[in-house]
Amino acid sequence: MDIGEIVLAIISPILEFISPIVPGETFPYFFTMELFQRALVSAILVTIIAGLMGSFLLIRNLALIGDGLAHVSFGGVAVAIVLGATSPLWYALLFSTVAAILIYEMQSRELLTGDASIAIFLTGMLALGLVTLRIWGGGITSDIHSYLFGNILLIDSSSLNLIVLISIVVIVCLAAIRPILLASTIDPLAARVQGLPVREVGLLFSILTAAVVVSMVQVVGTLLVTALLVTPAATAQFIGRSFRSCLIWTQVFGLSSVLLGLYLSAELDTGSGSMIALVAAAIFAIVATFQFVNKPNSQA
Repeated sequence: MDIGEIVLAIISPILEFISPIVPGETFPYFFTMELFQRALVSAILVTIIAGLMGSFLLIRNLALIGDGLAHVSFGGVAVAIVLGATSPLWYALLFSTVAAILIYEMQSRELLTGDASIAIFLTGMLALGLVTLRIWGGGITSDIHSYLFGNILLIDSSSLNLIVLISIVVIVCLAAIRPILLASTIDPLAARVQGLPVREVGLLFSILTAAVVVSMVQVVGTLLVTALLVTPAATAQFIGRSFRSCLIWTQVFGLSSVLLGLYLSAELDTGSGSMIALVAAAIFAIVATFQFVNKPNSQA
């Protein structure tokens, strides 16, 4: 039995148990049918690791790297489809990992700023994907559209296996490098003086970011990755008073965005990725407005 099937077998009874209290006409299927359960479990796992990674990305001022690597992953998907590969996400993972390493090396060696290297890879690989599809792949088909904007119901067993594997690796690695990552973010020079492996940890963090981005492609699409990678973490910073509390609030806002977005997309028959992104943005707007209105009172 694959690792994805094991996770699904564990969680499936829980979903079926709570299905009677789930509102809506279509949304309860996410808790009872295997196809929908696979999609829901994938979305929850992706949201958890995206929230963890997004919190670190914000404090390291790397919010744009997720969007850049997402566009790179689309180039990998396009090449995989043209070559007839059965699992395009593995190609996306390869392309994104290589790009993440190159971006980190160019930035660390001061060859280019982080924003410049991200912008070059973003536009270049997106263009590569579009040109490849136009010449050899038949253009933007419905399958390609699902990778651009997300289609959670197209997540198959192979994709679930990859998402579960990435989730486990990311959680374990972040738990291991968290102290060094925070120390190098606050004062990288002092961290190097103390002998901490700042460069190695930074490189590993870039690779983990690439893996998280690839895991999100089918949930929200390459064009909407920042909806789960950055928006919930940014919303949490309005409320959190410490990094730990920001991590917790990021999970709250992220999972709320996914569950409410899936509910609305199922009931209104809209795209899951775009609805999740819209809900995440709406939550951010509500929290930001509340903080803006109450900030003068807190200063007074």
